[in-house]
Formats: sequence, structure tokens, C-alpha cells
Amino acid sequence: MNKLSKIKNKDSQKLRRELQESNESDLNVRRAVIGLSLLGIGAMTAVTLFQTGVIKHLPDPPIDGFDSDKVNSSDTAYALGVPDGALSLASLSANIPLAAFGGENRAETMPLVPLAAAAKATVEAAVAGWYFYQMPMKEKAWCGYCIVGAAANFGIAALTLVEAKRAWNSLFIRN
Repeated sequence: MNKLSKIKNKDSQKLRRELQESNESDLNVRRAVIGLSLLGIGAMTAVTLFQTGVIKHLPDPPIDGFDSDKVNSSDTAYALGVPDGALSLASLSANIPLAAFGGENRAETMPLVPLAAAAKATVEAAVAGWYFYQMPMKEKAWCGYCIVGAAANFGIAALTLVEAKRAWNSLFIRN
């Protein structure tokens, strides 16, 4: 094994150890981002299956005002030329490698990664908020799956800001 391979192997082992075993606060926050992303993926998987015709109906809670089929069949849901559930599913999935990228001190060693993750998550939370507004105002119905997806996006955005603040300080505020 050459010297470069030994260095890369050592780096890989360190990263694995940190991701799996560290209790450092930023890593715990990143794990929460992964958990919320998976929750949102579950909800958006159901929506995507419906929007693409794989399933014919989305069950709703027995509460007046819920009609997931109506919300997810709306013109708004297809306005970008692809069902919005599929876009949300892809976007939530992209959070996972972003959260898993780098070791426990990446805010200091690679600050652009947490800043990019926070920017992405903030934009997605704004889009989720717009869709959330559309449900009662335009569609006159609620979608439980969409509520879960929006809540996941709001939580992810809030969580990514924690590490992004440290990354920002690392880049621009030297102690």
C-alpha cells in the first residue's frame, strides 16, 4: 500500500468513527437532519406513488377538510412539469449525503458545506411554506402527507442553521 492510500485509509477510518460514535453537538444535529429527511421521504414517497399513478388513492385521517387526492392532483402540484412530490422526494434525499459529508468539525474545516446545506434547506422551507399556504387558500383542502413533508422541511432548515452559524463564524469571524 502506498503512502497516499494509507493516508486515505486512515482518513476514512477517522470519518467512520466520528460519524458512528461521536457525540459532538453538530453531528447530533446532522443526525436529526437525516431523521427528519427520512420522515419527509416517507410522506413524499406516498405522494409520488399517487401522483404518478402507481396507487390510486391516498388515505386521509377521518377529519373534515382533509383531501390528499385533491391537493396532490391540483394544477399547482404539476406546474413545474413534474409532480411536486417527486421533486420534494429528490430534495429530501439530497439532505442525507449533505448531512453525512465530513467529520465532526466540518464547520471549521469545510465551512462551505454547512452553509450550502443551510441555504438549500432554507429555500426548501420557503417553498414548503408556499405549498402549505396553497392548501387552505387555493385547494380548500389539507393533505396530511404534505403537512408532514412541510414540517420536516421546516425542522431541517432550523437545524442546519445551527452548524451554518458556526461555519459562518469560522469563515468571517476569526478569534
